[in-house]
Amino acid sequence: MTTPPATERTPMPPVRIGALAPLTRPGWAEAGRHLLAGLELAVGDVNEAGGIDGRPLELVVRDTAADPRRAEAAVEELARLGVAALAGEYHSVVARAAAARADALGLPFLCSSAVLDALTEAPTQRVARLCPPQSRGWRTYADFLLGAGHRHIAVAAQASVYWAAGTRVLRDHLTAHGGVLTELDLGELTPEAVPEALVDRRATALLLLVGHPDPAVPIVRSVRGDRRLDGVLIGAPAGQPEFPAWATLLGADGAAIPFLRYLPERLTPLGARVDKALRARLAEAPSFVAFEGYDTIAVLAGALLSHGVDRARIADAWADVAVDGTRGRIRFSRVPGIDVWQWAGTPVQVVDRDPAFPARFRVLHTG
Repeated sequence: MTTPPATERTPMPPVRIGALAPLTRPGWAEAGRHLLAGLELAVGDVNEAGGIDGRPLELVVRDTAADPRRAEAAVEELARLGVAALAGEYHSVVARAAAARADALGLPFLCSSAVLDALTEAPTQRVARLCPPQSRGWRTYADFLLGAGHRHIAVAAQASVYWAAGTRVLRDHLTAHGGVLTELDLGELTPEAVPEALVDRRATALLLLVGHPDPAVPIVRSVRGDRRLDGVLIGAPAGQPEFPAWATLLGADGAAIPFLRYLPERLTPLGARVDKALRARLAEAPSFVAFEGYDTIAVLAGALLSHGVDRARIADAWADVAVDGTRGRIRFSRVPGIDVWQWAGTPVQVVDRDPAFPARFRVLHTG
């Protein structure tokens, strides 16, 4: 029996991966665009290298728009469509809803960029995460504040499980080291009233635990415009200043506002190549979220190649996966207090935009 020419062979069916990202408002669409760019670039690289045992890898993308219910519906749809695994998401509350639904449906989920510690209600084999848990990252941020001499810190926070969890992490760590954390209720204070509250409380730092662009941008403008607060540090641990829109909206006022990002001092050789490709794809500098997207597919491809496309086998692969990513060697383990498989070696930095050149980032602290 002769083998038919390649042009006559039946194409191999794709291995499909479901991808969640906030691509429209009220989701942080800029973050979603970077996440998707990383995911798509990695899929292209996997397919150029031969795919998954000759089968092409294919993304099936769904927009969550920062809506947990929309994410749950997307997970159910993707499960029915037969995806082998689920990837992505940026917003923590949305990722938590997606993780719960995926776990219930037996669908393995690799979370790219959502840090909430309690990503699931109980320990699970099916869910893994690339970004560090909030408790680790935000303790690093609190260490930066303490090291910079800040002991009286105010937090402007909106009502959210994510912001409340971050506030607890900061308060516990700062209080244990002699700091004081004061909450400013944005349900009662307008952005224009924030400066007076800071003066009254003698705060030396204000942390923005709020949405972007509103009310983050008006608060920054209000504080920067009050000469009494020239020495007050504005911080944004959740990473709002990472994306170009921040600098576009605020200009010089958006510089020198420290935030968390998850990049190493130097990218790996793979990371350097991916950085160049992402710049071309995005027409701007890639954020850490784009690298998280690329690494997500790199990990899933490794799991698929080593354990096959069966969902249960993929879920069993987390403990065995060892992949060279853009930011280092990726392995998963069980971290105390975290109920999902966790990359414990994720790099953590506190950075800001350089006032002399806002397009350039300064590394202020690592942890």
